[in-house]
Amino acid sequence: MITANEIRTTFLNYFQKHGHEIVDSSPLVPRNDPTLMFTNAGMVQFKNVFTGQEARDYSRATTSQKCVRAGGKHNDLENVGYTARHHTFFEMLGNFSFGDYFKDDAIKFAWDLVTGEYGLPKEKLLVTVYSEDEEAAGIWKKVAGLSDDRIIRIPTSDNFWQMGDTGPCGPCTEIFFDHGEGIPGGPPGSPDEDGDRFIEIWNLVFMQYEQLNPGNRVNLPNPSIDTGMGLERITAVLQGKHNNYDIDLLRHIIESCADITNVDPDGPQAVSHKVIADHLRSAAFLIADGVLPDKVGRGYVLRRIMRRGMRHAHMLGAQEPLMHKLVPSLIDKMGGHFGELKRAEALITETLKLEETGFRRTLDRGLHMLEAETAKLGDGQALDGRVAFTLYDTYGFPLDLTQDILRGQNRALDVAGFDAAMEEQKEAARSKWKGSGEQATDAVWFDVQDKVGATEFLGYETETAEGVVTAIVKDGAPVEEISQGDEAILLASQTPFYGESGGQMGDKGHIEGPDGALFEVTDTLKKMGELHLHVGKVVKGGFKTGDELSLHVDGDHRARLRANHSVTHLAHEALRRVLGEHVTQKGSLVAADFMRFDFANPKGMTPEQIAEVEAIVNAQIRANIEVATRLMTPDAAIEAGAMALFGEKYGDEVRVVSMGLETEADGKDYYSTELCGGTHVKRTGDIGYFKIISEAAIASGVRRIEVVTGQAAIDFANAKEASLKETAFILKAQEADVPARVASLVDERKKLEREVSELRRKLAAAGSGGGASAPEAKEINGAKYATRLLDGVPAKELKPLVDALKKELGSGVIAVAAVNDGKASLVVGVTDDLTDRFSAVDLVRVGSAAMGGKGGGGRPDMAQAGGPDGAVAGKALEAIEAAMAG
Repeated sequence: MITANEIRTTFLNYFQKHGHEIVDSSPLVPRNDPTLMFTNAGMVQFKNVFTGQEARDYSRATTSQKCVRAGGKHNDLENVGYTARHHTFFEMLGNFSFGDYFKDDAIKFAWDLVTGEYGLPKEKLLVTVYSEDEEAAGIWKKVAGLSDDRIIRIPTSDNFWQMGDTGPCGPCTEIFFDHGEGIPGGPPGSPDEDGDRFIEIWNLVFMQYEQLNPGNRVNLPNPSIDTGMGLERITAVLQGKHNNYDIDLLRHIIESCADITNVDPDGPQAVSHKVIADHLRSAAFLIADGVLPDKVGRGYVLRRIMRRGMRHAHMLGAQEPLMHKLVPSLIDKMGGHFGELKRAEALITETLKLEETGFRRTLDRGLHMLEAETAKLGDGQALDGRVAFTLYDTYGFPLDLTQDILRGQNRALDVAGFDAAMEEQKEAARSKWKGSGEQATDAVWFDVQDKVGATEFLGYETETAEGVVTAIVKDGAPVEEISQGDEAILLASQTPFYGESGGQMGDKGHIEGPDGALFEVTDTLKKMGELHLHVGKVVKGGFKTGDELSLHVDGDHRARLRANHSVTHLAHEALRRVLGEHVTQKGSLVAADFMRFDFANPKGMTPEQIAEVEAIVNAQIRANIEVATRLMTPDAAIEAGAMALFGEKYGDEVRVVSMGLETEADGKDYYSTELCGGTHVKRTGDIGYFKIISEAAIASGVRRIEVVTGQAAIDFANAKEASLKETAFILKAQEADVPARVASLVDERKKLEREVSELRRKLAAAGSGGGASAPEAKEINGAKYATRLLDGVPAKELKPLVDALKKELGSGVIAVAAVNDGKASLVVGVTDDLTDRFSAVDLVRVGSAAMGGKGGGGRPDMAQAGGPDGAVAGKALEAIEAAMAG
């Protein structure tokens, strides 16, 4: 059975053979489209290329793009597990033309791939076109030979794509697979088109217009192609499955889940296995791309996905966290193509484990309330929406999670009641302050600042402190007290908690109050430059303004943040010394598990440059120099040589952090000196070890490195060492000899390939006579015509052979056909003096048609084509002779 990984590789390799650049999937968090929560289509990373805002060094591309649809208008979350083809995470295979080829080649490529490379039976395929796009319909007839009843014209927007109200747009054509009469449903455009018999497998978008405004559409100067084929859908078709969850990519995870839970994967609880498999993929890839569970934005969507999966783990009877145990199964299937999964395995595993551990407590409380409420209802009676809102507001239950639970009871939810309760809460909040949106939020903190003043930050020197509650904010408004289960923000007179700023994430920990009250701090934010906001939830007791507090930072979390923040300073200076003083910081993310550093540089770093930066930084770490901190005015600090960091805001007095041992004779006391308000290690040795795990472009002239330190870096190094050991074992060589051994094997193979190629060329050029004289030629229409019919010669070796024969012939037409692995290849060459009479492109297409091929291409003096049946290769030579004769 062909695997999903093989299907992906076949797709990418096919288009690479046809001149397309294989482009890595972009991250799930779009870097170039602030209107999108997640990357949800293959074209997202090329949006600026299509609109002309960005230029790349290729005009054809192919990708396997990871996508998530679980937030905003693209939200498939509630359907996942209950249908055959809904997913929150999926891969979109695509090929793209940026003003290069258009409809003809796009349709030819698609038909050749699905019927040739993938071998789908032609009689099982039909297509749709936009009703006004007769050009596409005509191409389908010509290329695929489809009858009119298998080219369905769709007059609606289903077959007309638009990027937005304005911008590039154009008609679509879609390829459908017919699962057969045994499956209910009709063809697209029919009344029962929503059935499962006819399944769309590929959509080709022809971007040929620009919508300037309603009613004003003009032709694009460079029409382009954007296609999308879901990997899961085409895999189901090729593996003979009707349900996407039965393909190897997902079935492997489902069976692992069944093994751990000892619950039949195809029994009454099959839906739960499917939900877990799908949501594990989404969660793992989102975490690998830097999204972490949060209360807002992308982090909130991730948390909803994780919690829905964890709810189904609970339904399967799992007595302890489950989803993190399935990460190896996911990496086993997808880690080979998506290396970020392997790089982030530890972060993914720990995030899932911690989230599920905490959520199980929340789930137990929420389920207890939900069970009590549903026990009061009659059969089939809907749950009051206000109960669902209480679950959402108090227990953190997303609405879709409540609906999912109710669905298992064949019970509906009073959504209108939920919406009403939500609106009442919003209206109550609105009445407490003026403005809306971000301005309203800012107004709250202005009021708080006016009332309580600044928070005194003690966290540079300590991780514990005493304080007094100065303000409490809940649901965006000040309140006097909060109780168990409330999510809120606490402000104290002084705090050791660092608020997120300067790229460093905020601290976590807990706050203790009177009578054993406990507030879990899940994040710390900084507002108005001087307010530290402790974000979290009351897990025990209650708090009110004026209460005395004991504040405790999570020491392990803080230690890893300190190490990763300090190493940004050392790395920044090392990059400047290795790459040049033009390097400036463009942003950073200092997390507990990794550090991300963005900097200005026009081109990528070489392996040697990366190694040099690593060596410099690790030398500074080994020096174990004490980190010094001084308070200065910004002007004095900069005059003293300190660098101001990107994105920081400085007051009248700034902290200047110096670290490392200066080795150059330039009068500096420290290797690095920067203005910085973050928390740092006491000595550089506390960082442990520094390793760059990736380097890539994120924008024009901006590069990004991702870094691990300490134990994470050691784990990364250990994994690399294990890989080296395995390679050495396979090669039967010492580890130190692996590079030389591999290089030797590669050189030896290249040499043998060259020798074989040259021998083939000489033998073929010699012809039947075995000599080296000019090839025998016929006189056709006043021109010489020479041919060769070869066996076992690869297609890539035909062009050099034709070049050699053209030189021997002097003037004329050369046609060489070859049979290799059962398929036919054809190259036609025309000497320069005859290109005004004969075109190699025209002749090769005649030959291609004679041997069952689909076109061909090249230049007037040299063109190439292929055919599926090597047995008829000789007919191509005869057809070309006939064409020359006129």
